Amino acid sequence: MAGRLEGWNAIVSGGAAGAGGAASSLFAREGAHVAVVDIQVEAGQQRAAEIEAQGGKAFFVKCDVSKADEVEAAVATIKDRFDGRIDTLYNHAGTVIVKPFLDTTEAEWDWMMSVNVKSMFLMTRAVLPVMLARGQGTIVNTSSISAVAGTPKEVLYCTSKGACHMFTRAIAIEYRDEGIRCNAVCPGFIRTDHGLRELKELRELGVDVTEDDIIKLQGRICEPEEVAQAALFLASPESSFVNGETLFVDNGMLVGT
Repeated sequence: MAGRLEGWNAIVSGGAAGAGGAASSLFAREGAHVAVVDIQVEAGQQRAAEIEAQGGKAFFVKCDVSKADEVEAAVATIKDRFDGRIDTLYNHAGTVIVKPFLDTTEAEWDWMMSVNVKSMFLMTRAVLPVMLARGQGTIVNTSSISAVAGTPKEVLYCTSKGACHMFTRAIAIEYRDEGIRCNAVCPGFIRTDHGLRELKELRELGVDVTEDDIIKLQGRICEPEEVAQAALFLASPESSFVNGETLFVDNGMLVGT
């Protein structure tokens, strides 16, 4: 039985570990040739090697997706490896800063916006012309429940994810009639190194996110593979009439608050 992305060429930024790594592996299992893009060299190479060892197709490209020159060089390399065809782009790369707002700096603001928002702009700008030339393509962005539900000590993060929401919607409406779909996956708290560090730092600052609090908010912590499955749906033809949407992967946390 053919996979849901059989024969596709897919790019996953932040694709070495966590939910991005889970997506790289899942996309490959579903038949895609995956370009794993990440700043983490060892983890990225290992992810690509594991995919290949399991019979999939993948390669790693080192890139700081917040820097235009690195993005342009990475996408040029990927286009060459993919013979000029890119079917889906998953903009997953991102980070978080947890601290009181008045303790944050302009440099931290700039860094947060570069990693979480500018990276989507740069990657999409580099990849979109390839998709437009064929008249089809799917883009998935990782936003967050924090785009619409404010969290104490995460003003910069919440603001950046709100921008991800609107970037998704604006791209979708501008390029809908040219065969491009753009959607976002919006997780709650996830069991990744990134997610567990976030919870630890929030607790240290007195925010109520103990294990009992997580259970009350979203039943349990989300597994990275569950985010990857949502991203797969949005990337694949199964969501062919879904465009400009923000899919929350939070087990009802948002609707219950």
